[in-house]
Amino acid sequence: MKKIQGKDIWLLAAQLLLLSLIMLSPGLISYISSKDGELAVRSIWISLNWLGPMVVVYLLNFYFFIPQMWYRRRFWQFSVANVVLIVLCNLHLISNDISNLPKDVQAGFSSFMMISFLLCLMAIGIALSIRYLMRQSERKQKEVEAELAWLKNQINPHFLFNTLNNISSLTQIDADEAQDAVMKLSDLLRYALYESNKNKVPISGEVEFMRNYIELMKLRCNDMTSVNYQLEVINYQLEVAPLLFISLIENAFKHGANSNAPAIINIRLTEENQRLTFVCDNTNNPKPTKDRSGSGIGIENTRRRLDLLYGGRYEWQQTITPDNIYHVKITLKL
Repeated sequence: MKKIQGKDIWLLAAQLLLLSLIMLSPGLISYISSKDGELAVRSIWISLNWLGPMVVVYLLNFYFFIPQMWYRRRFWQFSVANVVLIVLCNLHLISNDISNLPKDVQAGFSSFMMISFLLCLMAIGIALSIRYLMRQSERKQKEVEAELAWLKNQINPHFLFNTLNNISSLTQIDADEAQDAVMKLSDLLRYALYESNKNKVPISGEVEFMRNYIELMKLRCNDMTSVNYQLEVINYQLEVAPLLFISLIENAFKHGANSNAPAIINIRLTEENQRLTFVCDNTNNPKPTKDRSGSGIGIENTRRRLDLLYGGRYEWQQTITPDNIYHVKITLKL
């Protein structure tokens, strides 16, 4: 059995409120216009006779018949159950003996019964339509969550393996610096394993993660590559999707660092008035044609995550300047 969630209670309350307003509105309108209480009560009674069966049919279909029969492809059970339900709900009309009434009154009563049946059928159609829209929305949400999880899984292994390789090389050169790097890696792993599973994280943790990551990535660079970064956030309580910019930083080091010629990597993250701006500039050193491993994957993943999480709330700029600097800028409204 599906566990009842808070949104299910709110949905039921909203539907009951709306249906109650629909059934009571004739009486309220009658009382406001005539100030006659008895007339208002009669109006409500007539409304209950007309709309009461439709409300019962709608609620039972929405919360029981559709989930338990229609979704399980028990269409015959669904049809029979609704026929029985409609008959029972209109039993107060069907059981009336109208044979002694005038012909025109009989015709009017028969029309009244027919309209009541049609309203019940309409209620079934409305319940099916709303359930269909809700199911499509839930399915789309699950697809988005699955894709986001897949994209994050594509991101995590890259920086972990690269960092381990850097530390492995460092142990042979400077043991103290290697120990410091291991502590930074420990913080990275803790964050990646426990914090990145959340939909959003405090930006303070993301800034610290980026700082540790950049410091570790600097280990792979020699004096030919100048690395500068600036991480300035005013409101550290703001939340952002985890690991959002890591692929771009990784690409900057992958394609910007150069051990044979002067190169630069400049990274800047700023926040003002809940608007986050990430800028990354690096010397454009594309891989040789024969080595295209991972080319473009990080950028594609980042853009896809932005589309899924911040669609319509971000701006993306990506250029190569005349002096051969690869430039990417993301402006994000939190």
